[in-house]
Amino acid sequence: MRPLSWSRTVPRELVHRLSVAEVLLTDVRRAGRGSFMAAAQWPLSHPTFPRGGTGAHNPLMIVETLRQLGIYIPLRYYATSPRSHFLITDVSYELDPAAEPLVQYGATEVTCLVEMDGLRRAAVSGALSAIRMRARFLAGGRLFAQARGGAQILDAEHYAALRQPPPCLDGRPPALSAVLRPPPASLGVAAPQDVMLVVARDGVRVDPADPRHPYFFDHDSDHVPGVTLMEAARQAVAAQSEGRLRRPVGCSLRALRFTEFSPPAAVECTAYGMTCVFRIRQGAGLTAAGVLRYAGPDC
Repeated sequence: MRPLSWSRTVPRELVHRLSVAEVLLTDVRRAGRGSFMAAAQWPLSHPTFPRGGTGAHNPLMIVETLRQLGIYIPLRYYATSPRSHFLITDVSYELDPAAEPLVQYGATEVTCLVEMDGLRRAAVSGALSAIRMRARFLAGGRLFAQARGGAQILDAEHYAALRQPPPCLDGRPPALSAVLRPPPASLGVAAPQDVMLVVARDGVRVDPADPRHPYFFDHDSDHVPGVTLMEAARQAVAAQSEGRLRRPVGCSLRALRFTEFSPPAAVECTAYGMTCVFRIRQGAGLTAAGVLRYAGPDC
């Protein structure tokens, strides 16, 4: 098998991105039954994910790379229809701060070792209907992170049937009284448009400052994406800890049902030392839950 290439990105439509600048994958190769090797390039400068004070990349780059792999591999190697909808059921990552690459000159070349399992197919059509994926991330031959995730894959007809709006969430969003957007610096983000939440009298709510954010809403969506919920939870912990906990070294999220844009979902965080449990609630139900883990304050 010829060496991986970092020379050019894969087609943007194969990772569900409109902007070429947001495509991270440059090459993906089959390495065995259910196994793949991939190349990703993490940019020196990213408008949404600025480098930390140590020169480290934002951990969400791990999640985004896994998300792109979870779309590209089924479309390229498993004959999945381009019109399919990919719904994240769960996603997690673990990062080793002592091994992670620091930004040098240009972009960081990342090698991904991917294992596919838990593949399910529709009984009638035989089309792929669910996947599970595990990926290990290396830079300079050194392992620095692992990530896992699962997704459902639905055709347009089944997705449309699933997206019938729940009666309790169908309507105009209630007015949020006495809302406040935390300062971007306190959340570890670069600009006001990167803030994903507001603080109201009744708690913290998911309310992206920019509904056309170039990363979180690169393309139209009829629900709040899972990666956006993960970032909103991270920001909620940063706000609750008054900026002490901003950069998690581990995170897991499980999506229980769709999180709608209206009314704004509530984010609840409970800290246990360097570990924070979060829950996303909307209406009377829980839509997502997870855990954020930190190596220490100001990390």
